[in-house]
Order: sequence, then structure tokens, then C-alpha cells
Amino acid sequence: MNNLKRFPRSPFASALLGGLVVAVAGLVAIDAGWIETDGGSTPVAAVPLSPAADSEAEGLTVNEIYERSANGIGFVSADRAEPEAEDSFGPFGPQAPEGTATGSAFVIDDEGHLLTNAHVVAGADEVSVTLGEDGDSLEAEVVGSDPSTDVAVLEVEPPEGGLDALPLADSEDVTVGDPVVAIGNPFGLDNTATAGIVSAIQREIRAPNGFTISDAIQTDAPINPGNSGGPLLDAAGRVIGINSQIESGGGRGNVGIGFAVPINTARDVADQILETGEAQHAFLGITGADVTPEIADVLNLSVDDGALVQDVVEDGPADEAGVEAGSAEVTIGGQPLMAGGDLITAVDGEDVAGMEDVIAIVNSKQPGEAVGMTLLRGGEERTVTIELGDRPAQAGGG
Repeated sequence: MNNLKRFPRSPFASALLGGLVVAVAGLVAIDAGWIETDGGSTPVAAVPLSPAADSEAEGLTVNEIYERSANGIGFVSADRAEPEAEDSFGPFGPQAPEGTATGSAFVIDDEGHLLTNAHVVAGADEVSVTLGEDGDSLEAEVVGSDPSTDVAVLEVEPPEGGLDALPLADSEDVTVGDPVVAIGNPFGLDNTATAGIVSAIQREIRAPNGFTISDAIQTDAPINPGNSGGPLLDAAGRVIGINSQIESGGGRGNVGIGFAVPINTARDVADQILETGEAQHAFLGITGADVTPEIADVLNLSVDDGALVQDVVEDGPADEAGVEAGSAEVTIGGQPLMAGGDLITAVDGEDVAGMEDVIAIVNSKQPGEAVGMTLLRGGEERTVTIELGDRPAQAGGG
């Protein structure tokens, strides 16, 4: 079992760009699973952004939010023909003998589309969704899954009476301290509501395939195994994120630190999946470490921040542009570091303090777009233009 954690602001938080592998511990995915599912769909209209709520809606009670949302939230059961030998993303070890994973999902339109986590339906042969408190179990198709953001789109045949789609907010408007409600099926206890606040924003967490999910929302609203794929709602009852991971402290349950994939990220991925059956992400192809004044002093660098290139994927976009990796291992503050590589100080003219900044810029791009990168090597500054590639299926791939 691999435990996962958000990127710390430290000199040794490295990432494989387009979402690199990080040396971290402690944060876990709420449910089990990986993603191998393919799917396709006839192009449809983009997943809509809901208008800003009025002042009355912003003052909804938890009960009012629940009553408005419950019928659009479902219990997901995903069955595999054979269980996987080991689940390296979920916190609970191997799957049960019957190979069943459970989680949550929520409706995003009246055509039968729902969002959930990719790790909930990973490798599933059959998926079913039960909506609301008294709904029937509906057979669901996995339209497409994106392990890089832990987002999957499901489709069900709308029942008689239609579906209750949840309104989607703009997650860029989320601020620390905002009240939130999580609704889902923790430990199989369906239709459970918990409440809290937004504890932090712009966190970075690890996706099932080892890449980085940017701008994750941290919350203290209790979320537990089974909440995966369920909505994190604001005070107006709009979805701001998909509950995905928890800081477990080495155990199974919630310790007051959970993470949700921002709904803006999920909306973009859903739009791509509904158009083409898959989502694409930009890929740079490096690992890097944050520069601190201590590192700058030991390595005699001319700047006190930036991202020091540790490794470069062979034949990747950065490699083709001439970016150089570190060549000599040193230990600073008890941590190993590869010295001698290029130091990234800016991307597209924007100064970067460390790898988080570089990752965020790359994650905002599309494959085929070019970025200008300012590098320091041997005290000399130069700028290279890098055409970003298409992210491989797993971090560490070429």
C-alpha cells in the first residue's frame, strides 16, 4: 500500500512535470482502484457553470443543502471479474475477494451523465449507481476516465421523472474559511452529510497514475472511505469539488484533512471526455526540486529560489529542448539532491518560486502548446522554447 500526501513547500518536493512523481507520505485515496476503462460519446454541450448564487441561497442550512442535492447524488458499486492482486493507490490494501469497489457520484446534466473518481471505477466490468434515498439501482457505463485528475464520467439511462443535476460553481472563487458540505456514502452508509470549512486552497495532491493534481481544495468536513467521487458543496449548494483523498495519519479514517479535486478541473476533463472519450494533458518531462536559501548557499547559486532540474525524461519535450538534469548527488539538510542541472527561474516570463509554480503553469497548458523557459546554468542565463507533449499513461513514462 502506498500512502500519498500533498506537495509540501520544501526543497525536496519533486515532480515529473505534467504532474511529476513526488517523494511524499501520508495522504491516501479514499477508495480503491486504478483506471483502464475506455469509452466514447457523441459530442454534447459543455458541462455548464452555474450562475453565482444570490444572498438568500448563500445562507442555506446544511439540511436545505442536503434536501436540494440528495436526489442528484448516488451510491456507486463497481465490480471486477477478478480482484487486483494489490491496490497501490487506495489505503485499504488488496480488493475484497469479489473485487467490488464502492464510492459516490453526482449528476451533472439531465442526459444521464455523472461525475465520480477514476479510482472508484478503475478496471470495473460492471458499474451501478443508486440515486437518492429511495432510488433504483441503475446500470452505468463508464464513458471515460482520466487517471491524471482522478475524474471519471458515467452515463445512466435517465429514470422516469428525470434526473436532478447538481449546479456547479466556479472553484476559482473558493476561499479559505468558506462553509462546505460533503455528501456521499462513507463506509457504505448512504446519503450521509457532513459539514466543515475550506481549510486551504491550491494544494497539490498525487493522482492515481503518479502525476500531480493542482489546486486541490483542502477541507475539514469529515470524509471517509465511500465518499470518493461525491460532491463538496458550497453554502449555496453548488459543487466546488469532487472528494478524492484524505490525510489518514496511517489509519483508515478521517482526521480532519480531506482533499477535493476542484470542479473547474473536473468540468474541463468531463468536457473533453464527452467530446472525444478521453482527456489530454500537457507534459514537460522533468523532475525538479525547490531551491531554498540554504541550497543556494551550498551550491553557490546566484538566486535564492526557483526549481532545480533533477532528472529529464529521455526524448521528452524538455530533453529535446536541451534542458539538462543534475549529475552529482549531494546531501543538504539530510536530504539527497542532484546538483549540476539547470535552474528554472521563469516560465513564459513569469517568475517561479519552485516546482509548484512550474507544475501549475504546465497543468494550465495543452499538448502542443509552447512555453518559454528561463534557465540558469553555470551562472549564465538562457531561454529555451519547449513544445509540450502529451502526458504518458503513468508518471515516469517517456
